[in-house]
Amino acid sequence: MKKLIPLLALLFFLFPHPALADIAPPDQPPGANPPPGSELTQVRMLSESVLIDVQPKPPAGSIGQARVTASFTMRNLGSAAETMPVRFPLSFWDGSSNGFGNYPEIQDFSAKVDGRTEPTRRISTDNGVPWAEFQATFPPEKDILVEVTYLAEGVGEYPFISFKYILETGAGWQGTIGSADLVLRLPYEANNQNVIFTEQIGWSQTTPGGSLSGREVRWHYADFEPTWEHNLQVSLVIPSAWKKVLDEQANLARNPKDGEAWGRLGKVYKEIASLRRGLRQDTGGQELYRMSVEAYEKALALLPNDALWHAGFADLLYRNYYWKEFFSDNPDHSDMLRSLDELRISLELDPQNAKALELLDDMKYSLPDAVRQEGDGYLLLWLTATPTPRSTHTAEPSETLLLPTAFPSLSFTPTPPIATSTPLPTEVIPPTQPIPFAKPVTTPIPRPGLPVCGTAALAPLSAAGWLRKRKRSSIFRSYRKTLKKCSK
Repeated sequence: MKKLIPLLALLFFLFPHPALADIAPPDQPPGANPPPGSELTQVRMLSESVLIDVQPKPPAGSIGQARVTASFTMRNLGSAAETMPVRFPLSFWDGSSNGFGNYPEIQDFSAKVDGRTEPTRRISTDNGVPWAEFQATFPPEKDILVEVTYLAEGVGEYPFISFKYILETGAGWQGTIGSADLVLRLPYEANNQNVIFTEQIGWSQTTPGGSLSGREVRWHYADFEPTWEHNLQVSLVIPSAWKKVLDEQANLARNPKDGEAWGRLGKVYKEIASLRRGLRQDTGGQELYRMSVEAYEKALALLPNDALWHAGFADLLYRNYYWKEFFSDNPDHSDMLRSLDELRISLELDPQNAKALELLDDMKYSLPDAVRQEGDGYLLLWLTATPTPRSTHTAEPSETLLLPTAFPSLSFTPTPPIATSTPLPTEVIPPTQPIPFAKPVTTPIPRPGLPVCGTAALAPLSAAGWLRKRKRSSIFRSYRKTLKKCSK
């Protein structure tokens, strides 16, 4: 066998995902492992096809499920028939948890050999991995079709889910696998917005090489010895989240003047464009950002006096600025300026708007040069003095970096809005007094991913020098305080 059973067992622990995997010949008796390069069985996997059919309506308590059908054409290349128990892994863990949550075993497993349903039994190997086992006979020089079906639970958290299929367990069969066709099928059209091809979403990275075709994403391999590099993994928007998009799009097709529907659509676009740390930077994620901007603009054109949609739009613009421009050598401040103006409007309409106040509370720490709390209000400094590239000057303790006079005046023209949007004024006129605020009595709304923790708290190298030069500034002190928080 080219893959020894102990190595397979180790790999099962390295990939703690629901079991979606190739069939495999049985374990070897103790002490009977053949030397590298030899094969125990003469049965070869000529071809395989795998369909991962994502279900439109998972049961309560499930974030998403897929019905998997895997078909294998097997041929005995030897001169004698081989009868063996064929095994299929039910899980890649010892039964309970990966340290973060439970990974249930695959459910509703069944197996057929040449069209006949075979009885299966559950077994457990020494490493604790549960398997389903069924009997199969492979006559010499005859193609035998083996088919397994089961229900697999996806892994993830709102708004993303991933499914995985392991090919490397098929390495124990004779020779190479002749061909493999793997298909992921969605309940709706697949596109680069609901299938995340190039972005790492934390626990999942879609396998390269997939091609879109209607509701499906397809991968093809030919004449290969499967290794961990061939294992299929796919990152998706959770079907329930994408259903919200389709529902709101349908609402707007019936009534394009529904401002609330435009706002809800902008909000769900924002949700599925957002990662725990920042916004998606893949093509689909950037499309979703632009579509969210357009939806919010249309909502506010129809509902200009809705303070909450103004605050929601400000949140979107702020996220994009913070994660895309803040550490840039030449940042584009237009989104941040527009966010501040949306917050100004929101609080003029509703001084107790919890969302707007929460955003300003974040900004005064993350962008103290832009927002300052003063008395019973907030000063939106960047609306009174156009921001400049960050100074490399190291402030002395007695200096005040937050005063508008600390910034030379530069001309600024807001980015032209998308067609059909309400245009921004060419000049933003700030209030003469700080914007008043009142602390809401309701439960505070969670902040938009700030301050950052983990590896995401490390600034890009281009910003590292700036932070060192500003090591005594309020921004760096805030950043250092954030890292200290994250270590607890």
